[in-house]
Amino acid sequence: MNLFRHLGTILVLCIGLAASGLAHADSAIGYVKTLSGDAWVKTEGKDVKAAPGTPVYMGSVLVTSKNGSMGVTFKDSTRMSFGPDTQMTVDEYLYTPNQNEGKLKLSTSLSKGTLNYVSGLIAKLQPDAVSVKTPGGTIGVRGTQFFVKIAPTAGTPS
Repeated sequence: MNLFRHLGTILVLCIGLAASGLAHADSAIGYVKTLSGDAWVKTEGKDVKAAPGTPVYMGSVLVTSKNGSMGVTFKDSTRMSFGPDTQMTVDEYLYTPNQNEGKLKLSTSLSKGTLNYVSGLIAKLQPDAVSVKTPGGTIGVRGTQFFVKIAPTAGTPS
């Protein structure tokens, strides 16, 4: 009888783990679409080598190597392309297409490298809800596309 009780407990644990994995997959806010060279999506302490289809989550840090570039498309159709030696964190992403009123936000922090941004529905529906923080200030998105390059400062390695 004890064996059956333990098997039942193990089955419940396996179902719970599978469900939590599915819930995590459903919380993806975007996906890597293009890649050249080496790049990574770092989420919750896990470094995943990027490939087309790699999920991006709120809190993910997107990193390209000195020879890498990467393109990411978010659920609202925002597209971001990253050049070599870039690092950007997705600080906040709120997009609920069935409940858009007041529930839109895209906030990122670009610490180094280059970013080409093409706005999606969040910027079109609520332009004030999108921002890109850089070491020199914050970019508020008021148009549909922009390019930003963070130049290395004197004395810091590029």
